Order: sequence, then C-alpha cells, then structure tokens
Amino acid sequence: MTINWSDFEKIDMRIGTIISVDDFPKAKKPAYRLSIDFGNDIGIKRSSAQITSHYSKNDLLNRQIIAVVNFPPKQIADFISECLVLGVYDQNNDVILLQPEKNTNNGLKIG
Repeated sequence: MTINWSDFEKIDMRIGTIISVDDFPKAKKPAYRLSIDFGNDIGIKRSSAQITSHYSKNDLLNRQIIAVVNFPPKQIADFISECLVLGVYDQNNDVILLQPEKNTNNGLKIG
C-alpha cells in the first residue's frame, strides 16, 4: 500500500529514554512494562513491550528507543499502554528495538 506524505506526517515518532522496567506477569506473552521519558513537551509515557527474548531489564534501563507517541491508550490486562515502542522482527519473530545510532535529546521527532 502506498501512502502520501501527509499520511506519514500523522505518525508522531519520538526518541525516548527508558527510565523503568518491570516484569509484566499478566501479559499473554512475556513482556515488560516500560516507563519512557520523552522530554519536557511530551513527558513520561508507559508501554508494554514483548522484548524479553533479546533484552534483560538491566539491558533496557537508560536505553534510548524510538516510539510512536500519538496512538490512543490501549489496555493490556491491568496496564494502560500509552505508546508503541518500535522494533523489527528477527527470524524467530522476536523483537529487536530500533534506536538512534548516538544518544540524543529525548523528545526529538523522527521524520
């Protein structure tokens, strides 16, 4: 499917830093509950992420990631996910996170 530039501009992708990582035992598939700092304008958002295959909680803490921040909140079990952390699927269908090559300011827009 082809989209036009105005469609792409509707997707608000930002750089954020993971500031807390907790196990999420109520998720259907193994997942973490993340708190992500997107800077002063957006603030801290929470996300559920099925990334336990490649990442430990210590691997994730203070890591910068890329996420979509303008989806509506989604309830997953007893947790409200407020953003979508982006990644690619490997050959085993496990997620590898997208992240900036170098650390940068939280909240910067991907475009």
